[in-house]
Amino acid sequence: MYRAFIRLLTFQFTIIQILFKSKDNLILETIELRQQLMIYQTKKEDSKNITDLTRSLLVALKRTWPKWMDALIIVKPETVINWQRRRFRKYWTKKSAKHKRLGRPSIKLEIRQHIKKIAIENFTWGAPRMYSEFLKLGYTKNQISQRTISRYLKKIRPDDLDKTKGKRQQWKVFLKNHREHIMGMDFFTVPTISFKTLYVFFIIDHARRKIVHFNVTEHPTAEWVVQQLKNAFPFDSAPKYLIFDRDSIFSARVKQFIKDIGIKPKVISYKCPWQNGVAERYVLSVRNDMLNQMIIFNEEHLRDFLNQIFEYYNNERCHWQ
Repeated sequence: MYRAFIRLLTFQFTIIQILFKSKDNLILETIELRQQLMIYQTKKEDSKNITDLTRSLLVALKRTWPKWMDALIIVKPETVINWQRRRFRKYWTKKSAKHKRLGRPSIKLEIRQHIKKIAIENFTWGAPRMYSEFLKLGYTKNQISQRTISRYLKKIRPDDLDKTKGKRQQWKVFLKNHREHIMGMDFFTVPTISFKTLYVFFIIDHARRKIVHFNVTEHPTAEWVVQQLKNAFPFDSAPKYLIFDRDSIFSARVKQFIKDIGIKPKVISYKCPWQNGVAERYVLSVRNDMLNQMIIFNEEHLRDFLNQIFEYYNNERCHWQ
């Protein structure tokens, strides 16, 4: 309801700007100040008592009036941006939870007992070997998966995690010795004011922490990723290694194309984002320094904004080695 109400207010404020070109700033400022005065007259100075109607009006003013911050008194501009983020989360939480059961469906007690028994009796077996044995016993892929077995193994063998420290050290040494020939690619999402989700694809050079290529889309596909790789690595500019995560968008077709252009694909381990740490750290920097301070309107707005971010990130920002 409030989403439609904000659209209606935005339309009305736009009409006011068209009809009263010479006095539009005065009229919109009066509307904003009167709305804030009404809150003071109710003698409820606590910001928690600000109604959703007031929040909607301020958000609509922010969308249509560039000088909306000049007349803002009762709250900070950051508060209005936080309202928009809360509305975005509330909208998608309600939409995703509708007609769906929350949480991951549990597996049968019999299967959990089998996992525990096999894990105790065969301590050297990992999740892939145990998964193959379950398939031999007649269980189907719909009943159990390798990922499910991995989760239960962490609970059954908590001390077994220490044995992987040597492997982690080897991966760090690999990254240090080959960073001149390594690049990483990843996606991150950006919500818009209309509750849409935009996907930002980027490729980053490990040696100089430089953004080699980026693009924005609302509907990413494997074909789209292949085209971005073609644009990023023309002629003989491809690196020796390319690191990426286990996202389903990086399908077999994408991996095969990476191999065809002479790159060795390096897929990180399950739940190990630190193995693509340069890309993950870049996403954190962009969110903290830029994206968390503003509201994105649409795909074109985000693309123009990211062009400025990448120009600053590649040429001016300090990078701690």
